[in-house]
Amino acid sequence: MRPLFLIAAKEVRDGLRNRWVLAVTALLALFALTLAFLGAAPTGTVKTGALAVTVVSLSSLSIFLLPLIALLLAFDAIVGEWERGTLGLLLAYPVARWQVVLGKFVGHVGILAFATALGYGAAGAAVALTSDGGEWDGFALLVASSVLLGAAFVAIGYVISTLVRDRASAAGLAIGVWLVFVLIYDMALLGVLVADQGRSIGAGVVNWLLLLNPADAYRMLNLAGTPDVRLFSGMAGLAGDVRLSPGALATALALWVVGPLAAAIVIFQRRQI
Repeated sequence: MRPLFLIAAKEVRDGLRNRWVLAVTALLALFALTLAFLGAAPTGTVKTGALAVTVVSLSSLSIFLLPLIALLLAFDAIVGEWERGTLGLLLAYPVARWQVVLGKFVGHVGILAFATALGYGAAGAAVALTSDGGEWDGFALLVASSVLLGAAFVAIGYVISTLVRDRASAAGLAIGVWLVFVLIYDMALLGVLVADQGRSIGAGVVNWLLLLNPADAYRMLNLAGTPDVRLFSGMAGLAGDVRLSPGALATALALWVVGPLAAAIVIFQRRQI
């Protein structure tokens, strides 16, 4: 396992050298603090805790921002090494191909986890200092599931990086994947449900369709996970119709990490270098 951790440490060092860690952390902290201070303004009227408002705001932000950051971190993990001519040199060492993929994955997820925990933790600290707080279990769920969401899209980025032969194609595919999962999928699903008018697509089918998108699983897990957050986010009624437990949603997110990562390893094992 030593080569795996050496590769992971190298990815972290490269991230520090390229200032990825600093840039991602600063970006997440900036948005999180802005939403924490400005998003808590309605709490005096609706009698909702500032922490619940912050969780709802950060959940909506994370759905758009974290998948994009994760894909940008991961899209050239393999193909970039191949283009620079360093992949063959790396594989000349006594290291298995699965260790290369897994080591890079651990390093990139570590960068994303550090940035997420620090950035969102700053927002949590700001809420704790300026208000009475609220359901901290919902905030802890937000941070943990955000890391899981980022890991899922890092794994998807690795599938892209092992499939293509140049960075330009990988970048285009990464943006396309982001658009599909974050924007197009939900619009298409909404259009189908509106056209169907409840005739053939029931709640059970909707459950499965939501689980087929990691962004939707993340949204439901956070916006309907705790009573206070569910009430403020407007998901109270939907949570009664779409019967997905937090455990099922978290499992779906975990499978979105394991499945693409396993696929990336298999593809890389069969790739000619």
